[in-house]
Amino acid sequence: MTEEWTLNVADRLRRLPPYLFGRINKMKYEKRRADVDIIDLGMGNPMDPTPDAVVEKLCEAARDARNQRYSASIGIYNLRRDLAQLYERVYDVSLDPEKEVIATIGSKEGFSHMCLALMGPGDTAVVGDPYFPIHVYGVALAGANVINVAMGNDQAFLDRIRYVVEHLYPKPKVLILNYPHNPTASTVDDVSFYEAVVDLAKHSGIYVIHDFAYWRTCFDDYKAPSFLQARGAKDVGVEFVTMSKPYNMAGWRIGFCVGNAEMVRALSTIKGYYDYGIFQAIQIASIIAMRECEGDIAAQNRIYQARRDVVVDGLRKLGWQVDPPRAGMFVWARVAEEHLAGQGSIDFSLRLMDEAEVSLAPGRAFGENGEGCVRIALVENEQRLRQAIRQMDRALNKGIKAPSASKRKTKK
Repeated sequence: MTEEWTLNVADRLRRLPPYLFGRINKMKYEKRRADVDIIDLGMGNPMDPTPDAVVEKLCEAARDARNQRYSASIGIYNLRRDLAQLYERVYDVSLDPEKEVIATIGSKEGFSHMCLALMGPGDTAVVGDPYFPIHVYGVALAGANVINVAMGNDQAFLDRIRYVVEHLYPKPKVLILNYPHNPTASTVDDVSFYEAVVDLAKHSGIYVIHDFAYWRTCFDDYKAPSFLQARGAKDVGVEFVTMSKPYNMAGWRIGFCVGNAEMVRALSTIKGYYDYGIFQAIQIASIIAMRECEGDIAAQNRIYQARRDVVVDGLRKLGWQVDPPRAGMFVWARVAEEHLAGQGSIDFSLRLMDEAEVSLAPGRAFGENGEGCVRIALVENEQRLRQAIRQMDRALNKGIKAPSASKRKTKK
């Protein structure tokens, strides 16, 4: 008799937290297979186009046979130089493109490989809760542990971190920060917050990784400060940025790690074993984005701000607790108790998709402190966002299922 074959996966896979988006994604797939027009506000996947100048440069560079070979895993020099110049121009931060800048295949890849470079079994990272999932998964895949503290953007948050660092043995090795924050859209007002972070890191001997994915996506005249603007920041940490959001280049997969030269060198060592770099035509097109597309960033931010206002106004009319975010491409809202009806945020999101044909990201998928909340991506146009709010209102406040949009394909 032949025994049933079972794959014995690595321990690192068993250590991963439960993937709480699984049931949401399964229902969404099944609904769409049934030709139901789900309004998907769950994933922060930009639907607006990449600037024309960037696309045209990509096409031109892709035809050049010199760009069709393997590239450098750290990124071509001109790309790293232009990123350094952008930091000088926007944040008044000086970076050495040879030692303090490395290109990554999106910030998610770079972050995950930085975790491999810095941590292993027995090491611990401190992460705020709620959190962006890769900030926990990346640590787990490196074989390290995560300590969560209640998320914040003030001295009380830093005091909670300090307490953990001083009372945990062995002490944590890495502090992971993320402002503007995903999922909560929390922001910091100025560089003084990061200066306190640097003081904490130097006193405690821990490294800092700052995920700055929404660096240029800001509203209401707010300008998100860079961690590297703080005095001594390059002594203790690095910052990750991405082309995905400000330039609508999510699918292009290009980002950067900047800051501490030794941490950048460690990441480059890991990447040297894993990849041959980003398609060179994409790197060349990204240079054009950084040089020529400041106006496109401003225009896109106005679009996101208008969508934000539609969503915030609609949710407030539903009776949900929500503050207008100053940055990012999400609205974080606390669902009214009468609408939760005793359910957790995951079951609520499944019910909403079934009854209102609208998909939102459940707060519990971002950590225990996200329970009772949802994250709403500002990826659809204003008309579709208003439609989503109407369908949610009918389903939640009148107990009547929203009219089926199965046969109705709204133009985006």
